[in-house]
Amino acid sequence: MSYLTVEKKANIFKEFGGSEKNTGSVEAQIALLTERINSISDHLKSNKKDFSTHRGLMKMVGQRKRLLAYLSRTNLTGYRALIEKLGIRK
Repeated sequence: MSYLTVEKKANIFKEFGGSEKNTGSVEAQIALLTERINSISDHLKSNKKDFSTHRGLMKMVGQRKRLLAYLSRTNLTGYRALIEKLGIRK
């Protein structure tokens, strides 16, 4: 996971979770999954036959979808702010 350094992860948790230690917040988990999904999507553009990575990508997309559904049920304003900030669900 060279694309996701410790500093970058800490930065994501600080921005979306409130602090670097708050790794369990739903917003921080969604932001981290989005970063990983974007990175793996770039990898798959040049490696079209990497099917095992494609399966992992689909699992991550499903996990993010479940977390987003949970967030929309529990905190609708936070959900709308998060998708606007991350640029997903256009």
